[in-house]
Amino acid sequence: MQSRISLKAVQAFEAAARLSSFALAAEELFVTPSAVSHQIKLLEEQYGVRLFHRVHRAVVLTDAGRIYAEEVCASFAKIEKATRELGRTAKSDILTIHSTPSFATQWLMPRLARFSAMEPDIDVRLNASYPAPADLLTQGVDIEIRYGTQRLQPAGTMVLLFPLEVIVPLCSPVLANGEHPIRVPEDLRHHALIHSEVGQVSWRDWMRQHRKVQLDISRGPRFDRSFMAISAAVDGLGVCLDSLLLAQRELKTGRLIAPLGLTGPKVQGYTFNLLKSRAELPKIRIFQDWLFEELESSSLADRTLPRT
Repeated sequence: MQSRISLKAVQAFEAAARLSSFALAAEELFVTPSAVSHQIKLLEEQYGVRLFHRVHRAVVLTDAGRIYAEEVCASFAKIEKATRELGRTAKSDILTIHSTPSFATQWLMPRLARFSAMEPDIDVRLNASYPAPADLLTQGVDIEIRYGTQRLQPAGTMVLLFPLEVIVPLCSPVLANGEHPIRVPEDLRHHALIHSEVGQVSWRDWMRQHRKVQLDISRGPRFDRSFMAISAAVDGLGVCLDSLLLAQRELKTGRLIAPLGLTGPKVQGYTFNLLKSRAELPKIRIFQDWLFEELESSSLADRTLPRT
């Protein structure tokens, strides 16, 4: 069995072949010409192949040396290119997050600039396009923010996102203060009800808590994403029943109001999912800590939202 290849000898050969000179190779490698000659001789003796013709003070590749040099020089060029690229990218980590579209659109995206300002060495890739929960093992996703509490992967770990979501009727101020003002639950009978079909609290559930109120819940526009239901309410299409967490931006800017107050059913909507094996990666731990701090701040902000 032959001994292992000396990378020092291969490096000396590559430089000498590329520069056609032991002296120039020695200068590039910061060694003496005799050191270069010695390393190449070791390589020749190890494999029993002459790599250079020594002609007076010049060196010329043999046929075997030329073939070997083509492969070695190409490999060194690839290493050099890869190293240059490393220098361009090593300063940042890419954190890949998959989120439900509504959480991404309504809550996360408006806050990502703050995270990027705090953590400039972490670049966020946010994806909300998968029709089903992401496979953390095969799809290159670091974190998945999922709606619902079902654990889908044995290798994964799930953390509940707090605070709990508060679900209340929401509408545009023009609608709430228009021809048929909304002041008490019974006033909703004059308005179209917007349905969020994937929400945990439906208008039927809301009516069970307000037994004296009779609403026609068979009618009204229906959406399979909360962000679309919220947008429809902003546009005056009707009254939606949705999350204060997701509608916080619209409530702060006055595009939506909660005409019946900020108290309503509380649900555990979102979970933070990742692989157990990656839970302590710095980029994941940093984002997780930031996310929970932001959620706590959102909870405090919800308590001061204007009712009308």
